[in-house]
Amino acid sequence: MLSPALRPRERDALIQSLRAGVTPLLGARHIQVGRDAEITALEKNLDHIADGGSVFRLVIGDYGSGKTFFMNLVRSAAMERQLVVAHADLNPGRRLQSSGGEARSLYAELMKNMATRTKPGGGALQTVVEKFITTALAEARKAGRKPEDIIHERLDNLSELVMGYDFATVIAAYWRAYETDDDTLKDNAIRWLRGEFSAKSDARRALGVREIIGDAALYDQLKLMAKFCRLAGYQGLLICLDEMVNLYKLANTQARNGNYEQILRILNDLEQGGAEGIGFVLGGTPEFLMDPRRGLFSYPALQSRLANNPFVRNDLVDMSGPVLRLGNLGREQFVALLGKLNAAYQSGKPDSVPLPDDALAAFMRHCEQRIGEATFRTPRTTITAFIGLLAVLEQNKTADWRELLAQTHLELNQTTADSGVSNELTSLTL
Repeated sequence: MLSPALRPRERDALIQSLRAGVTPLLGARHIQVGRDAEITALEKNLDHIADGGSVFRLVIGDYGSGKTFFMNLVRSAAMERQLVVAHADLNPGRRLQSSGGEARSLYAELMKNMATRTKPGGGALQTVVEKFITTALAEARKAGRKPEDIIHERLDNLSELVMGYDFATVIAAYWRAYETDDDTLKDNAIRWLRGEFSAKSDARRALGVREIIGDAALYDQLKLMAKFCRLAGYQGLLICLDEMVNLYKLANTQARNGNYEQILRILNDLEQGGAEGIGFVLGGTPEFLMDPRRGLFSYPALQSRLANNPFVRNDLVDMSGPVLRLGNLGREQFVALLGKLNAAYQSGKPDSVPLPDDALAAFMRHCEQRIGEATFRTPRTTITAFIGLLAVLEQNKTADWRELLAQTHLELNQTTADSGVSNELTSLTL
């Protein structure tokens, strides 16, 4: 049964997202089924980050298999562990490596979406900065010292990292603005931290710094931010990047390999313990990983590091490596998912009558008869249809689910996915 902790706002956001066929940002934990082993593996990684370690993970699954949903669950688990989380989707204007502003755009998107347990919706960068200042003030009062001395001592820990001196200068500027209520200086400091300055001269006039965050400093700046988060009292920083297939789609071989080289750099650095309190979780399709011509496996150094464990075969698994593959949901898991969706839909509606178990079983048979194994391979479309069935029953009190299933034609449209190499179920028309 559904946990009573599902609040009305969560319920509405959850149902609205599922009806639209998009991944819910709120309430996802209430409908999670399966993936127990995968979630346990990632939770161990999160604990490792909280202990000051570093983690690199590739989450690989077909379109519609639940990658984004799974990554949202990981983000929620990270925030519960007092980690700061930053997420972004890659697109043609956001990349890991570029010379035209795309990498800086990705960094800016990550900073805009920065979230904490108390601010899960994003926009938490300023909260992190002010927590750093308030904890320094508390330490100064306790030790009977000047706050600026404590702040400068803490910021000295950043000077050894790339751009650490300028980063510390910006935080010190924010501290001065905090003390003098200078909102303009505060805004300029946050703009710099978000990567919004495009000219060094503007940053020098506003903050007295020599450098700005650009395309070349993406990973170095994220390492710096992770260390700062720990200085502010958080356990570390988790970076979640989805839609990595957009790198696979890059037509320019040099640009694609440049991004793959950046992934290799991040992988090597994190696996060797070259960073503190930071983790990367990247979501992509099997083609993005394994295509020998354009995928990660086209880059020999990455192929050797990301290849399957040769001893994993049949029903054996190994979830300790950098690649985590999301398999399809089984029939029993899917029936359990429908039960949770049913309970979530009826939550907070005392007059509603949930669908009986035999209706869930009948719906599953209906899907299997119409579209077969694809029911489990791309659950997104089947879930959307189920929410549509519940909506019709809610708004038409005389409707009977048996008649609806008997009369409904589930139309399967087979279309070429954006990658050009994979087909995805795109609609179940009720």
